[in-house]
Parts: sequence; C-alpha cells; structure tokens
Amino acid sequence: MTHPAQPKASHFINGAYVEDTAGTPIPVIYAATGEQIATVYAATPAIVEQALSTAKEAQKAWGKMTGTERGRILRRAADIMRERNHELSVLETYDTGKPLQETLVADATSGADALEYFGGLAGSLTGEHIPMGEDWVYTVREALGLCVGIGAWNYPTQIACWKGAPALACGNSMVFKPSETTPLCALKVAEILHEAGLPAGLYNVIQGMGEVGAALVTDPRVDKVSLTGSVPTGKKVYAAAAAGMKHVTMELGGKSPLIIFDDADVENAVGGAINGNFYSSGQVCSNGTRVFVQKGIKEKFLARLAERTGAAVLGDPQDEATSFGPMVTENQMNIVLGYIEKGKEEGARLICGGKRADMPGFFVEPTVFADVTDDMTIAREEIFGPVMSVLDFDTEEEVIARANDTEFGLSAGVFTNDFSRAHRVIGQLEAGSCFINSYNDAPVEAPFGGVKASGVGRENSKEAIKHFSQVKSVYVRMGDVEAAF
Repeated sequence: MTHPAQPKASHFINGAYVEDTAGTPIPVIYAATGEQIATVYAATPAIVEQALSTAKEAQKAWGKMTGTERGRILRRAADIMRERNHELSVLETYDTGKPLQETLVADATSGADALEYFGGLAGSLTGEHIPMGEDWVYTVREALGLCVGIGAWNYPTQIACWKGAPALACGNSMVFKPSETTPLCALKVAEILHEAGLPAGLYNVIQGMGEVGAALVTDPRVDKVSLTGSVPTGKKVYAAAAAGMKHVTMELGGKSPLIIFDDADVENAVGGAINGNFYSSGQVCSNGTRVFVQKGIKEKFLARLAERTGAAVLGDPQDEATSFGPMVTENQMNIVLGYIEKGKEEGARLICGGKRADMPGFFVEPTVFADVTDDMTIAREEIFGPVMSVLDFDTEEEVIARANDTEFGLSAGVFTNDFSRAHRVIGQLEAGSCFINSYNDAPVEAPFGGVKASGVGRENSKEAIKHFSQVKSVYVRMGDVEAAF
C-alpha cells in the first residue's frame, strides 16, 4: 500500500497532475523516522518547457482580467485551504517533520492568510493621475509576466502562498519549484488554486534540484525570480537573474540579534528567546540566534530558560502533545551537531541539550550555550537548528555595535520595559523585520525581508505588490506640440 503522503504525480502543470519518470527519482524521507514515505521525479527538460510555455501563454488572459475577478479566486482558495487545514497540516508534518501542534496553527493557515490578503487587495491595485497644468500624466500598474518562485524546505506551504498570492493578484503567472527536500505541499497549493477557479497554467509546480532551478532562472521568458534560501544560493541565483535583467526578490538567511535589557520581563524574554530559537526546531531564517542578555539578569534568565526548555516534548510529530520535532534531514542534523561540537571546543558553556536525542529520526535536543563571545563560530554562522547562543553585555551603545557586526540583517528584537529605549535601539539595528517585546511574528499584513546579505525586496504586505508589478507612465498633451523646426 502506498503511503498517504505519496502525491498523485510529481508535477502540477496546466491544471493537472503530470508525471515523467525519466527524471531523477527524489526520495521523500520522513524526518521523524528516517523512512522513505514517497518518491517524486525531478523535472526533465520537457517538463520544464511544458511548465514555462503554458505559464507564459496563460498569463495573457489573466493579466487582462479585473483585479476583483482575480481576487475572488484567491479568496475562494483561502477558504478551501482553511477547510482542509487538518489534512494539509498532517502533510506538512510528513514533508518537514514539524510537530502537528505547530503546523495546525502556522502553515496552511498562514498560506490561507496570504491568499485572502492579496485576494482582497487585488481589486484595489490602481495607478495615479498627475496633473501638469493643462496636460496630465497617468500611470498604470501592470503585471511583470511570468514569475518563478523557488522555495525553501522549512515552510513549504507558506512559501508557495507567500510567493504565489501576490504574483497572481498582480496578474502574473508562476512556475514554483519547491525544495527537493520537501516536495509535497506545493502540489496541494496548486491543486487548491485550480479547484478555486484559477485558470489552467497560471500556477505550475515542478520538482527538482539545482539544475531545474537554474533552467528556470536563466530562461529568457521569465520576468521575475523570487527565492527563499541560503545566502550562497541567493548570490548565485541573483547573479543568474541579473544576467537576464530579471526582477528579483531574495529572502535569505540571518544571524539575528535578540537584545534583552535588565528591566525586561524575564518570563516574556525567555518566551521570546524560545520562539526565536526553537520553533520549527530552530529551522527559521529570521531566528534570533544571538541572544544578548544584560549582565544584571543573566543568571536569572539562564535558569528560567533551562527550566522551560526542559519542558519541551520530543516525540512523534503527528501526536499533538509533541512540541519539538526533528531536523528536516539527516544531513541537516549532522550540520547542527557539528556546530554544537564547535561551540564546546571554542569554550562556550553548555546550559542544556547538546546532543542527538536518543530516539528514531533526526532529533537534536534544544541546546543553549552561555558565555558565548562574538568571535565564536556559533555566534558568526547561521546554524539553522535548535542552538541558542547567549552573550553578555553591559551598555546599550556596546550591544548595538556588536549586534550590527555581522554580514546579515534579516531580523532583530529588543525586550525592555523602557519604550523610548526600545524604539531608539530598534532604530539603530541594521535589520529588515524587527520586534519589540516579541519575536518571530510574521503576519501577512507586515513586510518581511532583510538588509545587507540577508536579501533584497520584501514579501507580504502592500510592499510585495511593488515587487510583482511594474509601472507604466503616460504623458498626455492636450494642446499643440512645439518643436525646434
């Protein structure tokens, strides 16, 4: 009997599931047990061609529809997604290993929020009228055309929607390539959009590794590339897109600072640090993995953090009592364990965790290091796992300089009861998505994205509309034309 996670076929093109077993087989491994639960096949050149040509063709009529008509379809898809939240959450858990307790509230629901938000916005996308005395200029907001989305493995449903919803709202078509590690969820997003009335060919999903991504990014028919991934991958994709003068959005990694002042509410600060390091087993790009704690509350903070971290329930991710799941792959687990060893070697003090959990699957214990210094590997490099580095600081001025001393700039957070200080510090931190007395909230209404090496462009909010559309301006002369001769 086939596993319930096995999709109907590997790809979704032109409104239907499509299979081509000539492609390289991609095993889908369930992170909680290490067993293979499904197989998909990487897109062959013929599949890539089919996806791009149908998307290019379908976009013409879609771009001519009214925004209100387009929005109605997206909002209907949001409703279907919410109705099926349970089964989509179970699939997300099979795809990623994240606990069902988390996927039920954070994944398909977040995707539905994006479809609903951009569906609601679609009818309001207008240009402007600019008076020039007797003459005037008007602007028109137009679709870019064919967009490519390249997903990461940590939020497969959410990323498929975060990219697809604004692209479609603006009148574009999309070819989406999920991560080869988590190929299942995006197919369901495509299926639901089609069921909601999205014309065939507008949202195609194809599987594959780097070479399939490269084929999409370099194709001359593609107008825009939106990638979620690591900084090294981002640099490669950005360069390839630039060669074809394509629009890009890059949502990349981080080593974000979370700053906790002496006057912060310790319980809330510990909660923020847990959310910013251990949610999704630490596999979140915006995580606040450098936790700067002012010396006055350091030991109190660490004691409470160790206590609460000890309450994490590691176990079967399909059991709603489980609150902490495995790493997405064996490889990722080994990378994280390597960083933990480096932390020990370089002299950080291990507070809790620090090893692979004694159970099936790719589990790493939630790990906290204290007495971490700025030059340690675990404080410089993005680990992408449940490893928190706690650093001490004395003054506000000092911690701002240290927080900014990184190539990254995705997120930053501050915990303090002094609100003027909260805004003053956030104002000086070099990061795109920031938090005060909170961490890692990502509502669709708020822009999300980084500065420095953490990326370009923004996802979500009205900002995303600018990244999936372009403006045409038209000068209208009402009188006679003057010319030199």
